Amino acid sequence: MGKRLAGAEKEVLVEIVRFTQKNGLKGAEGGWKDFLARNDKKFGASVSDPKKRSKDVLLAFLLTFSKDFQKYFGKLIRRLNERSAFEQFLKEFPDKISPQLKLVQLTAEHPEYRKNYNFPSYKEGWKVLREGKITNFMKSTMLAIDCEMVLCHDGTEALVRVCVVNSNLEVKLDELVNPLKAVADYRTSITGLSKKDLKGVTCSLVDVQKSLKKLLSKGKILIGHSLSKDLHALKFDYSRVIDTAYIFKYANLPTTASASLNSLCKSVLGYAVREEGEPHNCLKDAEAAMNLVLAKLKHGFNDPIEIARDSVPESDMMKLLAHKIPVYLPCQELLKLFSGNPSIDEKIDSRVRGDYYSTCISFGDRDEVEKAFDELDGQEAKDSSGRLQKNVLLKRDNGDVASFYVRKMAYGAQLNKSELSNKRPPPTEHVEPTKEDNDGDKQKMRKTGKKHEKKKVKISVAE
Repeated sequence: MGKRLAGAEKEVLVEIVRFTQKNGLKGAEGGWKDFLARNDKKFGASVSDPKKRSKDVLLAFLLTFSKDFQKYFGKLIRRLNERSAFEQFLKEFPDKISPQLKLVQLTAEHPEYRKNYNFPSYKEGWKVLREGKITNFMKSTMLAIDCEMVLCHDGTEALVRVCVVNSNLEVKLDELVNPLKAVADYRTSITGLSKKDLKGVTCSLVDVQKSLKKLLSKGKILIGHSLSKDLHALKFDYSRVIDTAYIFKYANLPTTASASLNSLCKSVLGYAVREEGEPHNCLKDAEAAMNLVLAKLKHGFNDPIEIARDSVPESDMMKLLAHKIPVYLPCQELLKLFSGNPSIDEKIDSRVRGDYYSTCISFGDRDEVEKAFDELDGQEAKDSSGRLQKNVLLKRDNGDVASFYVRKMAYGAQLNKSELSNKRPPPTEHVEPTKEDNDGDKQKMRKTGKKHEKKKVKISVAE
């Protein structure tokens, strides 16, 4: 493995070192900065940008990892070399690139791609599939996939159904999957599945991975909506993908936001995948993703499109959603933030996501909701669907400060222009505990230019 690392280009080693930084990986001498502090007596960790370090230093750091990790780094080298060859092929032979592969490139150029498709495929159980030879670059066979996941007692999600269709909407794979661990919430209202549906199911994640590897042979393109979440559930690292959340421009959503599959289908295809309150249908969702790509290939949709917003039940209009709440913070303590006489949903077990949970605060009427939200101290931003939310801080009786988000249920609220001009562009926070939205991602703040003075946004602490 050391030979493969030594033979790699410096640019490739830079990307691998950055990968170790993003994932907090450590070799025998610690992480990247630990290694520099220990071995560079002149600069230490003060010059930590891998790009500014020599190839010898990068190589020396990567060789401090175990043989298993070096084997994994070898897979990354192949992946990065294949990606580089693809980009070079695009430059040299643009006329030979199919429209389908151009959508693969469009997906990879999306500002959220590098964050969401940075898979922890070094972990046990993950599979890394190669893109293949350069001759595969001219192929354009497509498959669309959708998955359903349940929440397990250990705070993780597990795959329970997977469907794959081809461009003719023929079913290539439709399997129920045994999660092989204790399930805390089947999310029946979303997945459409319950405990009895999985009784006697023997198909495992490993079986699905084998089937998927066979289906994707010879460089086939994989399509999905917010596909990175499906690939996470599948523990499948594959880069020849078209993410339907990334290939359209939105006129009424933040730049880094994505529309739900249902909303996108309403705007592009003219129909909804599901009616209000109806659970997901894995097969229909896979077909919808394929139809979105076929529509994009046929009609272009190069101009920004207006996203049709899902309707919100009247009962939900009298609520605020609190999310990304640390599990150590009792939900009743949230009430001290709000005016009026709100109540809180204490049945939060099904909404726990690892170290966080979400819950709803209910009010007497919509006026109380508006007043309570307006009085909250915190930076105002929009979630991935364009709904207003605030990042708030709550000071506890013991002196600790907890941070979480409070979001409106209604669509269409606008930020004040004067507020926008005095703020940095707000981060997009994915908040729903569903497939379309991911509330586990960290915020990614945009960097301001060197010529502009950085402005700090103050967030008040509620006592």
